[in-house]
Amino acid sequence: MEPNREKKGAKRMEVANPIYDAVFKFLMEDDRVARTILTALLKKVVLSVKMRPHEYSNSRKESVSMFRIDFAANVRQADGTEQMTLIEVQKSWVPSEVLRFRQYLGVQYESERNMTDAGYGLPMVAVYLLGHKVGDIEEPVLYVHHEPLDYDGNVVTRGIPDPFVSSLTHESIIVQIPRLRGKINNRLDAVLSLFDQSRANAETNEHTVFVEDDRYSEDDSEMQRILRRLLMAAVSSDVRQDMNVEDEYYSYLEHKETEVMMKDKIIAQKDEQLSQKDEQLSQKDAQLMKSIKLLLNAGLSPEEVAENLAVDVAVIRACQPVNQRRGNVG
Repeated sequence: MEPNREKKGAKRMEVANPIYDAVFKFLMEDDRVARTILTALLKKVVLSVKMRPHEYSNSRKESVSMFRIDFAANVRQADGTEQMTLIEVQKSWVPSEVLRFRQYLGVQYESERNMTDAGYGLPMVAVYLLGHKVGDIEEPVLYVHHEPLDYDGNVVTRGIPDPFVSSLTHESIIVQIPRLRGKINNRLDAVLSLFDQSRANAETNEHTVFVEDDRYSEDDSEMQRILRRLLMAAVSSDVRQDMNVEDEYYSYLEHKETEVMMKDKIIAQKDEQLSQKDEQLSQKDAQLMKSIKLLLNAGLSPEEVAENLAVDVAVIRACQPVNQRRGNVG
């Protein structure tokens, strides 16, 4: 397969950048395209797919920087059986969205429409398309599976899969978009290569990406359909307008994050200054107490010590041993 670089003499086409929420939604609204992309991600044949109505969410300034689409998909399993599966595709560019990911999944677990007639939850796969890197993990795509184990750590196979167990766990697929660079070795590489931001066109504010016309075989009808869909998005005035809105939104986010960082820096500086002052006062108080005790031990009366140190006599008396205080009273 072709490496992720332009070949000499290769012609390029310019298509809409699917990293934008508006483009990605436009892309996934085509059932055939959605099946192709989800089949590549799941590594299982998606026989049919239906986008859940009104389940997509474009982020607004007062909400979260996360985009999601829910799919109900009929998926062919390894043993040839078919299984209805809930696929949650969530896309985010902010590393701190973990809590919101969990909250959204919690809502899906609670929803009655995600239950089977037998009262069990539909199997769920969570797909995370991330615009940032995850720690030091270098693999661009991670598959997180959950295996049932016994006490000794042995994998339990008898009776598995079980609808009760499947109702309480889910698999995850994590895609690190910044790491999508390299050779196209399989269907998933081909699909995700369109998200490679090293091909973004800076002259269009990265609204488009370049792909070579010979990068994807003309005989590959599924990939050609994806490309045509992205070409349609590139010339759609509605999609272009939505991309402009997204640019404004993320510019707003960056501005707000900068403001927060500056405020945090100022607060940290003030906290450090207060801490230094507290330490200085503590040292001063300690030195004063030491001086008071020295003068009292030298035989000076509380009044004399107070006069020498310019301190209220009550402070001096508080530093006196109990037996000396009683003597003063007499």
